Amino acid sequence: MDISPNPRVAVLLMLTASALIAATTLLAKALGTDALGPALHPLQVSHGRFIFALLALAAAASILRPKLQRPHWRLHLARTTCGWIGVTLMFAASARIALSDATAISFLNPVFAMILAIPLLGERVGPVRWLAAAIALCGAMVLLRPGPGTFQPAALIALASAAVIGFEIILIKRLSGLENPFQVLLVNNSLGVIIATCAVIAFWEPPTPAQWAGLAALGTCMACAQACFVNAMARAEASFVVPFSYAALIFAGLYDAALFGVIPDWVSLSGAGIILSGAALLAWREAAAARRSNQNQPPVRNS
Repeated sequence: MDISPNPRVAVLLMLTASALIAATTLLAKALGTDALGPALHPLQVSHGRFIFALLALAAAASILRPKLQRPHWRLHLARTTCGWIGVTLMFAASARIALSDATAISFLNPVFAMILAIPLLGERVGPVRWLAAAIALCGAMVLLRPGPGTFQPAALIALASAAVIGFEIILIKRLSGLENPFQVLLVNNSLGVIIATCAVIAFWEPPTPAQWAGLAALGTCMACAQACFVNAMARAEASFVVPFSYAALIFAGLYDAALFGVIPDWVSLSGAGIILSGAALLAWREAAAARRSNQNQPPVRNS
């Protein structure tokens, strides 16, 4: 199915994806604290995320009936393992620090992906990209609050999550072009259920009815966010639509303030601003490089 460019729809889809992504961290925080009952282990939260996301995708597959091909199992297994570890770490961090801090640190994902692309993909990194990475990492140091009595150990968990998901981005790049996006999501969540189920056995506790509802909402929000993100990217250039994903930070702050009464302080706002500045510079640099690459490609001749 051809999707025609539509910037307005792309922006709406990206903002929706951002709101849903922030909602997943909010739900993870509620499930990882005593907001909905006895706190669930992060492994159980990520287990529920994969189960209900798979159910949502399976329901969509029964309606859309997409064409499937033979998956690249090694890439999928490595990608899903990294995704499961990264998501579990992020859920653990979200239960312990402000959602705005955890969300801001998550914007380091492309920075770590850029760094890892040097040894893994053989990419060359210029001074502008290194500057963007340095700026974003300085923001992360601010959010760690490296001082006596203010240091946030849980922020290191979010930082580790960003690094692992950065490696997942490298694997997603390897998968892109090999399989259609829906199949990638379906295989990813199917393998994720298997991995998460094996990991959670020793920690699983019967959830309360409210927690079952929270887990279902978490998985469904994640699946819908992924679908909105993919469709937004298909309807507009990445350089135009990706910056709107930064709205997730605003949504996270609003959710945290409304439900947990957590108001971001000046340190959180400063650190988030620095990280977003670095991420925006990196996104601009990547978009400029992509445009130059497209301009240098020879025109296609009709035979």
